[in-house]
Amino acid sequence: MTTLADVAAHAGVSKSTASRALSRPDLVAPDTVARVRAAAEQLGFIPNRAASHLARGRSGIVALVVPTLDNAFFTPIIAGAQARARESDLQLTVAVHRLDDADGLIELERLVRQVDGCVLVAPRGPDDIVRAVGAFGPTVLVDREIDGMPSIVADTATAFADLAGRLADAGHRGIAYLGGPEGSWQDRQRTAAIAAAVGDRVTLTTLGPLPSTFAAGVATADAVIDSGATAVVPYATSIGLGLVFALRSRGVASPGDILVSAERLVAQAIGADDVPAIDVDGDELGREAMAALIPLLDAPLDTIAQRRLAVSVHWPAAAARAEHAPARR
Repeated sequence: MTTLADVAAHAGVSKSTASRALSRPDLVAPDTVARVRAAAEQLGFIPNRAASHLARGRSGIVALVVPTLDNAFFTPIIAGAQARARESDLQLTVAVHRLDDADGLIELERLVRQVDGCVLVAPRGPDDIVRAVGAFGPTVLVDREIDGMPSIVADTATAFADLAGRLADAGHRGIAYLGGPEGSWQDRQRTAAIAAAVGDRVTLTTLGPLPSTFAAGVATADAVIDSGATAVVPYATSIGLGLVFALRSRGVASPGDILVSAERLVAQAIGADDVPAIDVDGDELGREAMAALIPLLDAPLDTIAQRRLAVSVHWPAAAARAEHAPARR
């Protein structure tokens, strides 16, 4: 079996140089890297990735933690983070932790101390609980901002405010916001942004907190109808789908009597091309979070980066004005 020593001899370099050329090419001259890689390919040498990481005091594993698997919003975030981790020769493991109290912190600590770093997605616990996770090792937050911790956030609050303002401009005088899970930082941001955007132009009904599930949306149908709202902005697509299903089962047209915003692909799938849509690029969110974590694996950075990614709002021409009949049960 070909060894690293064989590769080094074939390339005319020391064993340590060959090792660095294969594991940390940024530390070796480009021509030397090329020579070592060519020798490895010619000899059929396959590097031991685990040994390489261990030699650098690492496991080669990073974690991505989500509060639940019920919300499909997290799926593309996981995919994007995994793709970016793979580009840096890292293995991603996914775990579910609500992290809403100290008991959850104890459980999560065991995981975080066994990996090189952690991407913590939408944690719901108090700031001090989340900060404690960051003290265990390199950590980047997704969809949560806390002073002193690096984060990547999809700026959905601005998008939700934009959408609600356009609905008010289009003539809707009753708007309902179906909120997200209890403790959700994003839900608090969106609630405040929507209220500020519509002001006293409309009657704003806020329902929640709600889990991001189809069943939760179904359960809100009567309250939405009773509110007199002609437009609804749900926290999550699954909540909106549940509401649309329940409205249609009651003979309430949606869109038509009550307009419910959605993701564009979902709206098209249910034959609602004319509804407004908010599209978050979850893959980009996951990639950017992992890209922010990777430099922290070597050493803490001097500055704490907190970034907000723009979120697009799709406003079809058919949604330009409100022409809705009173909803009925």
